[in-house]
Amino acid sequence: MNSEQHVLAEIAAGDRTATEQIYRQHYHIVNGWLMKNGGDSADAADLFQEAMVVLFGKAQDPGFILTCSIGTYLFAVCKHLWYKKLQQQGRGPKILHSNIGTEDDDIGMAYEDDVKVHHEREAHYELLNNALEQIGEPCRSLLKAYYNDDKNMQEIAAAFGYTNPDNAKNQKYKCLTRLRKIFYSEQAK
Repeated sequence: MNSEQHVLAEIAAGDRTATEQIYRQHYHIVNGWLMKNGGDSADAADLFQEAMVVLFGKAQDPGFILTCSIGTYLFAVCKHLWYKKLQQQGRGPKILHSNIGTEDDDIGMAYEDDVKVHHEREAHYELLNNALEQIGEPCRSLLKAYYNDDKNMQEIAAAFGYTNPDNAKNQKYKCLTRLRKIFYSEQAK
C-alpha cells in the first residue's frame, strides 16, 4: 500500500503525471465494465472524471486512509455513480442504501461495501496462493498450466511427459484434490 499512498500524496499535491498514470492504468477497466452495463465511452469518461474528483477530494483529507488499491476505489465510486444515474433515469437497480444521506455518504457506503468484498476476495486468493505453494511440483505447474495458461490436456501431456491426455487429466484431478484439502485446512485455521 505504500506506493498507493505515495501516488495518493502526489494527487493531493496536484501532480498531473500521477493523475495521467492513474487514468492510463484504470480507465479501461471502468470503460469495459460500463460498456457491459449499458453505458458508452462518453458515460465512462464522465464517471471516471467524477471519480477522480472524489479521489482528489479524499486525497486532500489528511484523515483519509486508503484501504484498497486506487483502482478498486475508483471502480467502486464509478460503479456507484453509474447505478445512481440509472436509478435516477428509472432504469437502474434499487441498490442505494438511502435517500436521506448526502451523495458523499452514499459513495462512501458503496465504497465500503465494495472494499469489504475486495478484502474478502484478496484473503481468499491469498489462501489459494498459500495452498499452491504448499502443494509442490509438478502439481503447482500442472494446475497453473491448465487454469492460468489455458493449456488443454494434450498440451499438458506433452509438456509434462504423460503418455496421453487421459493420464494428464487424472494427474490434474489428483493435484486438484490435494489443493482443495490444503486450501480448506488453511481456511479452517
